Amino acid sequence: MFQESVTYLADESYPFAVVAKRYWTEASDENGSDPEAPTLIFLHSTSFHKETWEPTLTHLFHLLAGSSRAGKIREAWALDCPNHGEAAALNEAVFNRPEYRQSFTCEKYAQAAHRFLTAGPQHGAKIDFQRRNLVGIGHSLGGVAMSALQGLEPRLPFSSIIIVEPMLSPDGRHHLERLRKVLVKSAKERRHVWPDRKSARQYLEERMELPRRQKWDPRVIDLFVKYGLRSHPDGITLACSREEEEGMYEDVEGPTRPVIALTAACQRMPVHIAFGCVPDYVPLQVHDATINPRSGRKFASITRIEGVGHLVPQIAPEKLAKVLFDGLAQNYAMKSKL
Repeated sequence: MFQESVTYLADESYPFAVVAKRYWTEASDENGSDPEAPTLIFLHSTSFHKETWEPTLTHLFHLLAGSSRAGKIREAWALDCPNHGEAAALNEAVFNRPEYRQSFTCEKYAQAAHRFLTAGPQHGAKIDFQRRNLVGIGHSLGGVAMSALQGLEPRLPFSSIIIVEPMLSPDGRHHLERLRKVLVKSAKERRHVWPDRKSARQYLEERMELPRRQKWDPRVIDLFVKYGLRSHPDGITLACSREEEEGMYEDVEGPTRPVIALTAACQRMPVHIAFGCVPDYVPLQVHDATINPRSGRKFASITRIEGVGHLVPQIAPEKLAKVLFDGLAQNYAMKSKL
């Protein structure tokens, strides 16, 4: 799998730099001649970074290379939320300004993705994504932002989306209030400075050994140490600061407002949804409300992934890759019948 990083810098119309990575394989050049070959767009979860998707993507490309069941894939793009990952360092001065401090939201992540994808062939990635067949994939915060993205204008040519453990609560924000308080407390108390990356990695690995903790895939740990941390006067610190993480959890409309766009998306394209079977974050009743058929949201597929909770890309990237492959294969089969 090959990769390249692209930064769309801030300007007078938008204050944040948007950082993305393109991923492709040797088959991508050939697949690029097929206008129907999807371009995959990935959005990540709170406190992580775009590279979190790399283990999942590696296995997904492997599955695609071994089977024609899901058709061709042109390439994939993963985008940092502007206060996360590599983007956080570029945007640090902006987020230190009072008007932007601790005020970033799910909707604003969607707006950042929209800006990048509508920049046109002269800016950013220098690709006309409006001429692509897009499939959106998002986890947690990324699932919420991907849902919100479907309602932004000008509308992007998404033919399908796949959302994993989205932090959505169709029946009201109060159903996630207990979880929100836990996450805010965790963000405030989280250790955030280490003398070096080796010490940070050791700390993360020790945390994985605590009772009731599910271990991250070793590749995800490696990537977090590389991209989820950045330089600090005292050594190394979190790329997404504790304050910015807390601000994301305080997003009042994040769990509810994007539900409108998700419901509309379900009525015009295949929308796939996946949950972990271990209810360690989002209550089961919230999952059930999201997929309630009486809501007007009819999903193309509903998958429950065995042996994993909320952090599916971090803990079970190979299982998640199979879920994504199956969703793409279902989309391809449906299109082939038309």
